[in-house]
Amino acid sequence: MTLALALGLGLVIGLSLGALGGGGSILTVPALVYAVGESARSATTGSLVIVGLTAGVASLGHARAGRVRWGAGLAFGVAGVAASFAGTALNTRVAPQVLLICFASLMVIAATAMLTKTMVHTHPEDDSATALDEQAAALRRPGTLTGVRPVRTALPTLSIAVALRVVVAGLFVGFLTGFLGVGGGFVIVPALVLILRYEMPTAVGTSLLIISVNSGVALLARSGQQSFHWAVIAPFTLAAIAGSTAGKHVADRASGAQLTRAFAFLLLAVAAYVLIRATS
Repeated sequence: MTLALALGLGLVIGLSLGALGGGGSILTVPALVYAVGESARSATTGSLVIVGLTAGVASLGHARAGRVRWGAGLAFGVAGVAASFAGTALNTRVAPQVLLICFASLMVIAATAMLTKTMVHTHPEDDSATALDEQAAALRRPGTLTGVRPVRTALPTLSIAVALRVVVAGLFVGFLTGFLGVGGGFVIVPALVLILRYEMPTAVGTSLLIISVNSGVALLARSGQQSFHWAVIAPFTLAAIAGSTAGKHVADRASGAQLTRAFAFLLLAVAAYVLIRATS
């Protein structure tokens, strides 16, 4: 029964990672705790293995499609290294119930932000893409220069303010990875879209790279402190990798807004369940 649960849950979590570039990690710990029977601390460690490997494999598929920005992704991940170690140190000093309540609160915040975004933005296209279309149209009008490639002025300037926001976001995500055993994709994707102005497919692919880096660092920080239940982790990870492949195909075909809303409601349902179990 445990093996069947691990396979089924792994598929669902991998599907979320492949389609949205995040979200799967925030579901892994509750799945390991309540469905498989792991302790909260062991679940956060196992989550790092499952999510890190799955995100790494999924990022390769997106990279082949040209959707991964390696330089920015690695820089974002490196920024969170120190914070990841700090989060790991705090993890060992917090009661399991507190960890789970923090998880549930984080799910509610993430779900609310996702639903708000889908209600505010009726079109999936980024404003920068619209600006670029307008520039291209202007160049095609009579009287404009021909043979000149449009300048992508909608891209962000690499100013100190932008660099600072990237570092702060990287530190925050790194801390969450160490403390709660999550990859932080639900924070990374919006950061890449809003700060670096990436289109959603590129943000998803680059997010997977960052998640794999963050998970690897947090796992290294826990080496020698935790035991690994490979009988659960191995099949869970294999199923999640398979699910991430399917998730990439879903992302290619489905509406981003529909996927986001569905996942946000799933987060709210899981958060309610975790809160009930953690406080009862």
